[in-house]
Amino acid sequence: MESYFLLFGAMLNAGTVLALAALGLLINEKAGVVNLGAEGMMLCAAIAGFATVVNTGSDWLGFAAGAGAGAVLAAIFGLLVIWLNTNQYATGLALSLFGAGFSAFAGIQYVQAKLPERVQFKVPLLGDIPLIGPALFHQHPLVYVTMALVGAMVWFLYRTRAGLVLRAVGESPESAHALGYPVRRIRFMAVLAGGAMCGLAGAFISLVYTPLWVEGMVAGRGWIALALTTFATWRPARVLMGAYLFGGVTMLAFAMQGAGVDIPTQFLSMLPYIAPIVVLAIISRNPVWIRINMPASLGKPFYPGS
Repeated sequence: MESYFLLFGAMLNAGTVLALAALGLLINEKAGVVNLGAEGMMLCAAIAGFATVVNTGSDWLGFAAGAGAGAVLAAIFGLLVIWLNTNQYATGLALSLFGAGFSAFAGIQYVQAKLPERVQFKVPLLGDIPLIGPALFHQHPLVYVTMALVGAMVWFLYRTRAGLVLRAVGESPESAHALGYPVRRIRFMAVLAGGAMCGLAGAFISLVYTPLWVEGMVAGRGWIALALTTFATWRPARVLMGAYLFGGVTMLAFAMQGAGVDIPTQFLSMLPYIAPIVVLAIISRNPVWIRINMPASLGKPFYPGS
């Protein structure tokens, strides 16, 4: 029984990575911008956060560095696609390739580096509950912040004027511009916020999830996060549930390997990536449902003078 609770705790940890990145991409897409560069941003953030903690000993500076690295790369992406009107898909792919190469180059000297002694977090009183305590209340604070962030994002998008404007920009930028809203600036701020959240996800991987640095350690999670936004039909609460679902599949694969299940390791390694493909294939059988929920101007450039 204890192993099941520990597996659930590991699922929360793995799901937090996907949830943070997917929520950041959700903000981008609500504003009408598709950023395929999540993988590259997360990799650069992972090495930025890891290197910062190795040199300063401060986890919080590491998370700040990761968020900053993600925001800087997102700013470059935003300048290219929002003001220079480059193709969003091609620019995002280029960002992913750049991030993979740059992080590998920058991280060469940190491959064998070790982080300072890790702090074990525990919620007072609740963390002492048998079985449930170690699984639910021994998590890193960012796990709980991510849960709270979902509620904050739902409130922002559907209960505030700023959220309404952001969604209006994603639905019809021409109409928003005609009403006097700075569409390009709003999209740029959404891209920056999304990049910072992808950066936090990358830093979480190298500082908490697997506290080390190796080349390519994000291992496709940026692409899964991108698929997760469609799986969730652009709803923050569904993003969190989907992240835990896919995180649970990842942890289940590791648990099956540890239990000695006679299944090829290659198949178990494929499971976390097969799951979103299968889910998206099922969802795509009802294109009308996706079209109703998808921002109408997603991926489309905006020309103020037209």
